[in-house]
Amino acid sequence: MTDSVAAFDRRVEPARIEATVAQLRAQGWLDDDDPAVLVHDLSLLRARAEQLQQSFPAASLHAAAIKANPAVSILSVLVEAGMGMEAASWEEVELALAAGCTPDRIVLDSPAKTRADLRRALDRGVRLNLDNLDELDRVAALEPGSDAHVGLRVNPAVGAGTIRSTSVADRGSRFGVPWPQTIEPLVDCFVRHAWLDGLHVHVGSQGCSLQQLVSAVRKVLELRAAIEARVGQGRIRWVDIGGGLPADYGRGHDLPSLDGYVAALRRETPELFSGEFQVVTEFGRALQVGCGFAVSRVEYAGPKGERRMATIHVGADLLPRTAYAPNDWPHELLVLDEQGRQRTGQAEPWTVLGPLCFAGDVVARDRPLPPIVEGDHLVIRDVGGYTMGMWSRHCSRGMPPVLGLTEPDEPLVVLRPRETYEDIVRFWGGRP
Repeated sequence: MTDSVAAFDRRVEPARIEATVAQLRAQGWLDDDDPAVLVHDLSLLRARAEQLQQSFPAASLHAAAIKANPAVSILSVLVEAGMGMEAASWEEVELALAAGCTPDRIVLDSPAKTRADLRRALDRGVRLNLDNLDELDRVAALEPGSDAHVGLRVNPAVGAGTIRSTSVADRGSRFGVPWPQTIEPLVDCFVRHAWLDGLHVHVGSQGCSLQQLVSAVRKVLELRAAIEARVGQGRIRWVDIGGGLPADYGRGHDLPSLDGYVAALRRETPELFSGEFQVVTEFGRALQVGCGFAVSRVEYAGPKGERRMATIHVGADLLPRTAYAPNDWPHELLVLDEQGRQRTGQAEPWTVLGPLCFAGDVVARDRPLPPIVEGDHLVIRDVGGYTMGMWSRHCSRGMPPVLGLTEPDEPLVVLRPRETYEDIVRFWGGRP
């Protein structure tokens, strides 16, 4: 294994951010036309994909969660690196196909699949995870062939993490077939349907403990053993263990690493590495978050009332979770001067505001930061996932350009151009 062994534990470092901001200025970015840009470190992303693939059996399918970052150019980097794609809607299936992913390496997980979605997936050879027993009946009516890959998602009921809105494995969860008092009803599904050949489980990511993640895998493997004891060995051809793993947002918490997760799985669920079935993963947050950062020019800065306030060009449009649940989703901030060097000096409480026209558009409230002046650059770290994919149209501001960072001495590449005024008019049904 190369130096990518620790890639999941690395974020884009401040020195690389400083060098990138200087490079942005040299290439003409961060002006009035583009006062904010989003940057994705493609080298780090490739290294993370490599580490993930080397941590599990060679035949595993690692399906990157599209919802974490739907930019087709970034998805294409992952496909070229050997990753598959996990889709939460048919629209995301189309994004995966546009990124060059073949249908057999796409996993469709939506909890609201229509009959047309199910039919398309079977016709195209897309792998299906069924969310409930009604969906199971719908697929049965379509009579899948022996070449179909259809799994059943179960809720392992291992409890909610510390962020309830992103936890999906407590007893009241809407996702998956609830874990019954006895697992025989789940086994019976596989007795009735010979084409059902996979199992799926997902707990969540941020706020979920290592023990919750591993316990869920252990329970689904116990179900696999019960199914095969009833209908024959080899019946379960694949087990999807979901995504999981919280991302490091710079809060100093002792979070489980990929290496620690894999070590725990090897210790507590060794059959996962036996080669008797294919392992499928669905990493999104842990794969993408630390690979990206946002840079915005500071438009206004100074005292306003009782607070020091700085206004920048991204906010709740890019970071809706931060605006509405700041204690759960804080982002680390850096202040750089006009030349791209980190500012120093006595930290003072600053409130960083986004550009939207409502009071809740706050990136950070009373955050200790060095002095900020108009024309500085404010860097928001760890925006590589669950930011662009959650972009808000409130106030109809266009998404900033998305740029790719490869090697330090190579120019940044445009992965997605900024949205123009004409793009926004078209989006709302007008004619520019």
